[in-house]
Amino acid sequence: MAATSAFALDPGYRAPDADHTLVIDTTKGQVIVELYPAMAPLSAERLITLTRQKFYDGLIFHRVIEDFMAQTGDPQGTGMGGSTLSNVKGEFTMRHDASFPLTVAVRPKGSLIGFVGALPVQSQVNELMPLSNDGKVMAWGLYCQGVLGMARDNSPDSANSQFFLMRGANAALEKRYTPVGAIISGLDVVRKLKIGEPPVNPDKMTRVRILSDIPEAERPQVEIMDTTSPQFQTVLEAVRKDKGADFSACDVTIPSKILNAPAVATAETPVTPPAK
Repeated sequence: MAATSAFALDPGYRAPDADHTLVIDTTKGQVIVELYPAMAPLSAERLITLTRQKFYDGLIFHRVIEDFMAQTGDPQGTGMGGSTLSNVKGEFTMRHDASFPLTVAVRPKGSLIGFVGALPVQSQVNELMPLSNDGKVMAWGLYCQGVLGMARDNSPDSANSQFFLMRGANAALEKRYTPVGAIISGLDVVRKLKIGEPPVNPDKMTRVRILSDIPEAERPQVEIMDTTSPQFQTVLEAVRKDKGADFSACDVTIPSKILNAPAVATAETPVTPPAK
């Protein structure tokens, strides 16, 4: 059962699922990512397992591309390494029934676009469910800025330990790489990471933890706007009105608050993914 927040939430906000939230301390600051097992259960479990093994502590961001993504999770720091665990099957799309918790933002012809938690998602319309063999329809994550995806090589089932954090949107990755989560705090930190393949004197993850594993006194007090709330509908309406026919889910920034963000460390230690 997910841990609950120990502080009072603002109206329209929620605490992240503490059992499925990564707290990534980097040499540029802290990044908090909520994972969504409803979209990619195998990949979410892998990230949690390796985090609890302290596998990610000290690993560099070995491939950082401006306006694209920052990749990490390789113990070799070359993009060629992984963990000793077996590879994870690709979870590029998923099938769902009418209980799927999608907050719809827009309804282009034949599909729905919205959010599962903070993750932007596109789905076939529910009206197609009775026509399918399993009574379900297909959905997939959208690669907007802030999305966490699993890196892999040419084989679709080759994801292991490496992952990437989107610095900008890139629709070319959709249905080709597994989307697992979304940054709820610290996108600005990801955009500050040194650029390069690899960067000179690369930034690194100094420590990665599961939010619920952090002692209460040290736990980041973070809250994010609930995408099922009336307050979020107000945010959506403002963006839709501003963008008009050009509206995209990637235009929506989901508000979040962190009350006790740690100071950024000043000392830095030197230390086949998706194609752009």
